[in-house]
Amino acid sequence: MSDLLKDLKFRGLVNQITDEEGLAKALEEGEIKLYSGFDPTADSLHIGHMLPVLTLRRFQLNGHHPIALVGGGTGLIGDPSGKKAERTLNTADIVQDWSNRIKEQLSQFLDFEASDNPAIIVNNYDWIGSLDVISFLRDVGKNFGINYMLAKDSVQSRIESGISFTEFSYMILQSFDFLKLYQNNGCKLQIGGSDQWGNITAGLELIRKSEENSKAYGLTIPLVTKADGTKFGKTEGGAIWLDAEKTSPYEFYQFWINTDDRDVVKYLKFFTFLSHEEIEELEGEVASAPEKRLAQKALAEEVTKLVHGEAALQQAIKISAALFSGEIKDLTGNEILEGFKDVPTTEVTEGEIGLIDLLIQAKIAPSKRQAREDITNGAIYINGERIQDLEKIISSDDKIDGKFTVIRRGKKKYFLIKYM
Repeated sequence: MSDLLKDLKFRGLVNQITDEEGLAKALEEGEIKLYSGFDPTADSLHIGHMLPVLTLRRFQLNGHHPIALVGGGTGLIGDPSGKKAERTLNTADIVQDWSNRIKEQLSQFLDFEASDNPAIIVNNYDWIGSLDVISFLRDVGKNFGINYMLAKDSVQSRIESGISFTEFSYMILQSFDFLKLYQNNGCKLQIGGSDQWGNITAGLELIRKSEENSKAYGLTIPLVTKADGTKFGKTEGGAIWLDAEKTSPYEFYQFWINTDDRDVVKYLKFFTFLSHEEIEELEGEVASAPEKRLAQKALAEEVTKLVHGEAALQQAIKISAALFSGEIKDLTGNEILEGFKDVPTTEVTEGEIGLIDLLIQAKIAPSKRQAREDITNGAIYINGERIQDLEKIISSDDKIDGKFTVIRRGKKKYFLIKYM
């Protein structure tokens, strides 16, 4: 078995392989070309896409040639795999815009400038967009039996709830992608999540029927799960996106650092490029000293740096440390915005205001009596500093970058004051 396959198995990244012996031999004999597809169903990839992207990267680091396929064509149709209901169809201009954004994000993970084995990006709209109905039905559709398609999990799971002919045809279009890449690029391997097994094997069947003496393979990666049963990549605020404008590096870092002890070793294997020895050492730390959360820190640092870069990682660590220690004054205005994005925020007019009046205006205290009591009891902090002066006036010294004041009531209740 090739070293790459051994590594993928160590990391739990192999769910199914169509011909493991044949693939292992192909990997040992030399460089191969492989692809994974990414349909533009939003204007950004999210962390659910990371596993196939990083698996492509692992192949590239081992000398192989990854092809990232952006589904500008299939994105107009919609993949029924893993979906309980029909997708909403997006317009061509929206799909094109999203396709361009996804291309940019993929370049963060794959090396398109490598001298020996550069990655390439293709868009299946280039061959699907110009395909006429008669050619599609005669040359491609005739290779697919209805019974064969009905037997696939992606279709079976939707038979009762209903599936349109549009989504029913998705399997054929994805199969056509594999055939085109096999013919035009010499691509011999398709990888994808375990929900793509039916589409991948259908593509291999189309290649077998279309090309004599063909050699092509399929490999699926497990879908990422969480030990507590909740959906991976989702928080109260929604999906965890790779776009820093949609999910800030601080929020991204916090997602990973809050990983359950039961999941952290699995995620280290999935999402980082740490060595087997480093991961096993961290696994030992989880068992012997879980309270130190060294594995979670390593996971958060590795993945945040990979997605957002070293500078954004350091900023996320700085914000996290400031919130933990209460040293809010060390943060800049932009860091305040990032770290306190989801706390209750009140806009007040620029100028001096008494602390008691501010607590009332920002609904931090329900009455002046309660405000005085909170201040006297030492429950009120301004930018991390405890304030017990009932006559306290909020001045320019209390405004970070002249824009924000952070008020804490008790140990954990934060409020953000924003000056207009």
